[in-house]
Amino acid sequence: MDDDALKTLLDSSRTVAIVGLSTDPEKTSSKIAEILLGAGYHVIPVHPSATEILGRKAYHSLAEIPVPVDIVDVFRPAAEAEGIAEQAVAIGTKTLWLQLGIASAEARAIAEAAGIQYVEDTCIGATTLRLGNRAAA
Repeated sequence: MDDDALKTLLDSSRTVAIVGLSTDPEKTSSKIAEILLGAGYHVIPVHPSATEILGRKAYHSLAEIPVPVDIVDVFRPAAEAEGIAEQAVAIGTKTLWLQLGIASAEARAIAEAAGIQYVEDTCIGATTLRLGNRAAA
């Protein structure tokens, strides 16, 4: 995806579910979440055991989230991406985004077969800062 397409994607999105958002504020996932919050996105933590992260209610799975999700951002190992892609399709997300260092041919195939935009091996926080994105109102 080129910068114009990424900017359009980010500008048209409002809600980002972060799968693997850490409870440790020093971890990269927390810092990226803070960038997204600062840009006006509604960030939803997805964590297997936490009930709250960064002052926001955390959900144990994507299926538990009660609102539409525009972007599912993944901070989990590539081996888990296929299953997360299946969950993302099930909740009807518009975009599956695998963070920097994460790529999965299986996740890409699942997303593309469902008509979901797919981004891999790219940092959503750095991209948001670089392109000057702000969440849609």
